[in-house]
Amino acid sequence: MRVERNISIRPYRLDDAAALYEAAIESVSEVRPFMPWCRPDLTVDAARCWIEAQVSAFEASKAFEFVILAPDGRFLGSCGLNQIDEANHRANLAYWVRSSATGHGVATTAIRQLVQWAFNNTPLVRLEVVVSTENAASLRVAEKSGALSEGVLKKRLLLHGMWHDAVMLSFVRTGKLSRH
Repeated sequence: MRVERNISIRPYRLDDAAALYEAAIESVSEVRPFMPWCRPDLTVDAARCWIEAQVSAFEASKAFEFVILAPDGRFLGSCGLNQIDEANHRANLAYWVRSSATGHGVATTAIRQLVQWAFNNTPLVRLEVVVSTENAASLRVAEKSGALSEGVLKKRLLLHGMWHDAVMLSFVRTGKLSRH
């Protein structure tokens, strides 16, 4: 499958539950090792509940979760900003792409759009990407999207009961912070 790089991101909507469910179920074997929420027993109702929480969080500026869309509107994955630390103008940046759309620059393009959106629409100064050292594909995506590697953090992630060392990467706003 060839996915064009002309993808877009937009905030989640309540009617995205079925598409999120379909993409997650398709991708369990690749996504689950590093994102435990992606389980074979995921349901459309669980996806809908998560989306409802994300829509509210977006409206309250507590998290900013986006759908990644193909030019034809197909759901390709998700990217977002969560774990927002308002005092330090910092957030975690996360992403995943459905298995049938990987390897075509989708995540890299979406991350670049998300970083631009964040620096244009929020007071965030630092966006952190924390990736297991065992997740080579995600590390490549972060680096290709322009994140700067800052080092390895020992036992930073607990995934499926196992501790993982993780690479800390970041995007840092340059220039003066405008008021938001």
